Amino acid sequence: MNNFRFYFFVLLFVLLLIVTFVIYRFEEKQVQLKREMTELNNIRYGLFSVDEWKNMTASIIARKIHELELSDENKEVMREKISAFLYELIDGFEDRFYEEKSKSLSGIIQSGIVSLSGTFSQLRQDVPVFTEQIIAFLDDPESRDALQAYLSGQLDEYSMQTFSATDYSRHNSIIEKYGFENRADALGGLALGISQNRSKSRLYKISLVVLVILAGLVLLLVRNLSRPEMLIFIAICLTLLVPGVLLPMIEIDARIAELSFTLLGEQLGFQNQVLFYQSKSILEIVAIMFAQKSIDLIFVGVLILAFSVLFPLAKLLASVLYIYSQPMKKHRLIQVLVFRTGKWSMADVMVVAIFMAYIGFNGIITDQLQQIESLSGSMEVITTNNSGILSGFWFFTAFVLLGLALFKSGNPDHTIR
Repeated sequence: MNNFRFYFFVLLFVLLLIVTFVIYRFEEKQVQLKREMTELNNIRYGLFSVDEWKNMTASIIARKIHELELSDENKEVMREKISAFLYELIDGFEDRFYEEKSKSLSGIIQSGIVSLSGTFSQLRQDVPVFTEQIIAFLDDPESRDALQAYLSGQLDEYSMQTFSATDYSRHNSIIEKYGFENRADALGGLALGISQNRSKSRLYKISLVVLVILAGLVLLLVRNLSRPEMLIFIAICLTLLVPGVLLPMIEIDARIAELSFTLLGEQLGFQNQVLFYQSKSILEIVAIMFAQKSIDLIFVGVLILAFSVLFPLAKLLASVLYIYSQPMKKHRLIQVLVFRTGKWSMADVMVVAIFMAYIGFNGIITDQLQQIESLSGSMEVITTNNSGILSGFWFFTAFVLLGLALFKSGNPDHTIR
């Protein structure tokens, strides 16, 4: 019976190890895909990109120019407006001409000659001719193409002189990495990859939950575990701890789901504009804090590393030494780690802190996004908060709970025969 129980525990550990490894690979790929997809959806490539605005404006100008149809009624209206403009232009030029020439003797002579020759009168007589030439120019498709090219060129020159260029190096490297031709294709491909990856890992995640629950029930119900059986459950805890510290725990994702407005009579919009995105594991957070080279941040990084990584590993190692090494049972450090730290372990506090941090971030982001919607004015803005707790948190939580159940009495001697 005892042999059967031992082999059952071994099978439980092997299955949990395999499932955990498979899930870790899936989650690693999922994190990479999501980070690259959010990078392509970043607001600096969309709403904050001068190139995006330039392309939209140029397309609107092109459509407006090519949609210009001069019917007989339109031509008559335009003929009147153009003629009035030309008469006003000639009158203004004539007034300025005589005013300037009246300031000197030579100018008075020149103005007299112009007056006798009837230059300005002739210009007024030619206004109908000029008007017809302008209308013919506007009605010519080649002229429209030339006008479109001129306006597009002016728009490019203005944007280059006014706005700083957007750095597309990271953006383009992601598109090239997957062999897509443009950002739209890349976003579609990455979204499909994320969906497929999630579907493939679902069965393994369900299996992991079942195995962890089964291991917990065994620890709560079975008394007097043998030393090899205790070692198996210590290995199970270690199996859960490793992905718990390597995989991201919290995902903070704030974005504008949809922003629509009217420009020059055209309905325009942006979708999935990522304002902020971060997903970090415990070790990544520690590495970032160490990289800041600030004493206070380094101190916090040391605390996180100690209580979430080093301390759990030391406790598991001390438990193994206590179980298998008779001399180590009397070592003061081993006794402290095994007996004295159970109630003071920071692992469970770490889980609660991470969960509370998620709730806090989630509330702050939701509030800020609602303020953006309320200040939108004439624009229609729909924001979304896609923040969530990731697999790293659940692995770490499972490790904490199984660790508490492993030495439920606080003394391994009470559970080992």
